[in-house]
Amino acid sequence: MSKSIFISNILPGKARELIPRDVTVDYNSSQTGLSKAELIARLRGKDGLICHIISTIDEEVLAAAPTVKVVANVAVGYNNIDVAAARRRGVVVTNTPDVLTETTADFAWTLLMAAARRVVEADHFARSGQWQKWEWDLLWGADVHGKTLGVVGFGRIGRAVARRALGFNMRVLYQDALRADAAVERELRATRMDLEPLLAEADFVSLHTPLLPETRHLMNERTLRIMKKSAVLVNAARGPVVDEAALVRALKEGWIAAAGLDVFEEEPKVHPGLLPLKNVVLAPHIASASFDTRLAMATLAVRNCLAVLDGKPPLTPVP
Repeated sequence: MSKSIFISNILPGKARELIPRDVTVDYNSSQTGLSKAELIARLRGKDGLICHIISTIDEEVLAAAPTVKVVANVAVGYNNIDVAAARRRGVVVTNTPDVLTETTADFAWTLLMAAARRVVEADHFARSGQWQKWEWDLLWGADVHGKTLGVVGFGRIGRAVARRALGFNMRVLYQDALRADAAVERELRATRMDLEPLLAEADFVSLHTPLLPETRHLMNERTLRIMKKSAVLVNAARGPVVDEAALVRALKEGWIAAAGLDVFEEEPKVHPGLLPLKNVVLAPHIASASFDTRLAMATLAVRNCLAVLDGKPPLTPVP
């Protein structure tokens, strides 16, 4: 019996070429998310779905597509999928961990360095013609070498971020529900702490926690006020982990010094209070956006989908 797959949004041709010719593919080449009604209509009768985080796969969608056996998300996060509902229906959910770890960690550091050293401000200053002479006190930023890095969420990406801190001779603190192995702590010279003491001590705080009910608005007015006034906050995890309204106040009123954000509460909308601020670096959710990494993510999602449809275990199932 032939199999059928729906690819809900754009996917590289090299990844789609992995799908055997005897598998029927319904491909939506748009980068725009489908409405729920359109998604349901296209998914009916399909055996598998390959989707991005812009597709919401909830109970209603799954109920309307009872033939679906696998949902392969082209992302490490999967908060766009009701995993519990999928499991009740025997639907396998997969994601794409590991392949984007190093690239995302690189970009978290890009945000950290850009915010600390005021790179965006400096670029604008140089381009705009304002740079007329050498000035002793022009665009002073914050040192990174030898400072304290706080990593919130010590999974694959959080640990990769911490590993890069070794090159800057930084003290590393981390917060996670689970303690890392002693060998990992020794390798990364990392010390586990509760969130509030970590926020109080860190010069830089980098968020790498998944979006869960308990992590939504983890960074809010209370927790932002705990941070040093000289501290920099980086979020390359999920937007709703940060209360953006509180962050706007923190940046305007000097509760913290600066921030670097790759993700936002209501993407692609950015809180209007952030836009005029010079002490925040904004990026449009591109932490994993390198050529090699995005292709690897797409390829892994296709391989996960095909494995399940062939009756084999998925390569990277959502735990």
